[in-house]
Amino acid sequence: MNIMELADLYNFKGFSIVITGGAGVLGGEIACALVSSGANVAIMDRDQKRAEQLVEHLGCFEGCALIAYGDVLKKDSLEKALEVITNEFGPIHALINAAGGNHPNATTSADLSFFDLPLDAFEATLDLNMVGTVLPSQVFGRHMADRGEGVILNISSMNAYRPLTRVPAYSAAKAAISNFTQWLAVHMAQEYSPKIRVNAIAPGFFLTEQNRYLLTQNDTGNLTPRGQSIIDHTPQGRFGTPKDLLGATMWLLSPASEFVTGIVVPVDGGFSAFSGV
Repeated sequence: MNIMELADLYNFKGFSIVITGGAGVLGGEIACALVSSGANVAIMDRDQKRAEQLVEHLGCFEGCALIAYGDVLKKDSLEKALEVITNEFGPIHALINAAGGNHPNATTSADLSFFDLPLDAFEATLDLNMVGTVLPSQVFGRHMADRGEGVILNISSMNAYRPLTRVPAYSAAKAAISNFTQWLAVHMAQEYSPKIRVNAIAPGFFLTEQNRYLLTQNDTGNLTPRGQSIIDHTPQGRFGTPKDLLGATMWLLSPASEFVTGIVVPVDGGFSAFSGV
């Protein structure tokens, strides 16, 4: 294989890709990379204004982007989104399940013990992450099954490897996503087509608006004890940045990984490899 053939593996021109949670910090970075590589990207996000700002920004790149309304917890809205996207872009080549997050009231603290965690917040976290991955996989996965090819990329977490203190619902949901990724990979390959691949990436610790309050101090910006503990257990000695996800993401979406399915790739600066001693 020569250098031109290798580069062509990462040419997404003509690819149509759906990203749930596509206007978030991580989803937005992935969207930028894909559109700049020639892909047509459909962005689904609860924050309409943020999605509009992202699409406006993406207008200067090689591919194109559109906003498709779809609630990852409402199957009928996802089916409508599928129709809108295929009418605009044609067949869908890949789905990235990037919608997710933790509910603040599902986090234990000095003021909120595990025994008092409200069930609605716990269930909301499980639903957003796990059900919000399953339903899009059903809707867009059926489309891929009908075509006999496609890629589903889920977003797991370091929480799936080692449950973190204070976030029991989020940890459980991400562990479920890793397990579901393996299950769905086997199911799609055996029941529909070996050309349908399902994988996941497991980000380590990325400083985002969702977790900033846990990792840094509001007044000084210095690390909290929790934030410092994470850095101390990350051999590369830093938090991840959104662009750190792009290499693994582009590989798993591309033909370069056509014999790869059912895996979860840590992108964590070595956190999962470090025993602490």
